[in-house]
Amino acid sequence: MNTFDAPEPSRRAVIKRTAALSVLALTGISGFTVPHVTYAASLTKAQRDSMTPDDVIKSFKAGNTRFREGKMQQHDFVAQKISSQEGQFPAAVILSCIDSRAPAEILLDTGIGETFNARVAGNVQNEDILGSMEFACAAAGAKVVLVMGHTACGAVAGAIDNVELGNLTGLLNKIKPAVEKTAYEGDRTGKNMAFVDAVAKTNVALTVEHIREHSPILKKLEQEGKIKIVGSMYHLVGGEVEFLS
Repeated sequence: MNTFDAPEPSRRAVIKRTAALSVLALTGISGFTVPHVTYAASLTKAQRDSMTPDDVIKSFKAGNTRFREGKMQQHDFVAQKISSQEGQFPAAVILSCIDSRAPAEILLDTGIGETFNARVAGNVQNEDILGSMEFACAAAGAKVVLVMGHTACGAVAGAIDNVELGNLTGLLNKIKPAVEKTAYEGDRTGKNMAFVDAVAKTNVALTVEHIREHSPILKKLEQEGKIKIVGSMYHLVGGEVEFLS
């Protein structure tokens, strides 16, 4: 199966390891394992268009399971780069945080040409990101808008503690409504990671709401069943991407 669970390997160009390695693996010689298929082509338009939004979400969940289990697909990124240079047909656009521990493409085990990606501290939306999402879905045909927050988010902690620093101040102000709307009994400071995580989840939900509120284009596409706008949380401990809606 490829990243998007194509029923037959022929739907994507594949490269297998040499026959010699395969023979060694299958005969059980110590030090060798059964080789995986390497996916050497990016998504085609036909493949992407054949998927529903639910298919894309299902593929992300399967990819995250592979990531957590250490069984990620062997992507030939050079071949994917070449196969996508004449055109791209990503299945989703992902808005995630800039945190170095939360690279969405890796967490979901996707290859080149499979997802549009926008990253900003605190995974908040603004006009430029909304415009990018509208391009991804209305112009380029992506089926899913995925907002991905994560645990132990520094931007969220900064918003909780009213950090002020140049242009960062304005960015953190976009997260503060989530602080106010998070019901929590206990220490409501950025040092309490349980509260930080609760606010991060609220922030994802609010961002999803804001996308629908501020982009009539995306809202209409979702109402027509052409796309889905969903939220998720990546758990640094364990590696699970939890889908929230």
